[in-house]
Amino acid sequence: MLPQVKATRYVTPLREGGSLPGIVEADNLGTYVVKFRGAGQGPKALIAEVIAGELARRLGLPVPELAVTHLDPVVARAEPDQEVQELIKASAGANLGMDYLPGALGYDPVAHPVEAELASRTLAFDAFVENVDRSWRNPNLLVWHGELWLIDHGATLYFHHDWPRAGKVTHRAYKWDDHVLKPYATALATAGPALAAELTPRLLEEVIALVPDEWLAEFDFPGPDEARAAYLDHLRARAAASAAWLPGVAA
Repeated sequence: MLPQVKATRYVTPLREGGSLPGIVEADNLGTYVVKFRGAGQGPKALIAEVIAGELARRLGLPVPELAVTHLDPVVARAEPDQEVQELIKASAGANLGMDYLPGALGYDPVAHPVEAELASRTLAFDAFVENVDRSWRNPNLLVWHGELWLIDHGATLYFHHDWPRAGKVTHRAYKWDDHVLKPYATALATAGPALAAELTPRLLEEVIALVPDEWLAEFDFPGPDEARAAYLDHLRARAAASAAWLPGVAA
């Protein structure tokens, strides 16, 4: 299971992007950037955060710690913004927290070159999960204590927004021309196939199992077991089709 924490104080909203995440303190004395299930993207964004984020971690990529953050709307009673109040009220229960990295800076590709192996593995990972949010316009990368960190994977796995067609897009190619790390991904020829070989059914099943039942029970399937099976079927098929989506290999 992912770590389970309870929100004790809503600190401030982060007005970046459309989901209005917030900084929250928790009962383990940690501080988290929380994405809320009541936001417009709904629980599917949280599902993508868990599957993609924990998959990246197991592939050796740097991702801040994730935690299921349980929220009682009363923690935001002092927040004056009506939009935030409504969001919190709609998000009672389990939400998704990411460890807050105080003082982290947004990634600048000119000021912060990335080692070829890390850049190449990150690009290959993004290709597998179809991450549309790693361009120079919106890299979703942070630099903290001189190290690169991958954040915000809610827009990955976008096949799950159209399950009737999901089986038809397992071989979909990845558009990587504007990927922010492309100039540094000079080891793709070796790092890409190596990462693809690590995408075993057991690994995929492991990260899918981390998604809370209540998020999976809110859409599309009779229950969470059926939802997990659908995610696993799709991702296993995509992993097996790496020649179609792997940058530097795909036609």
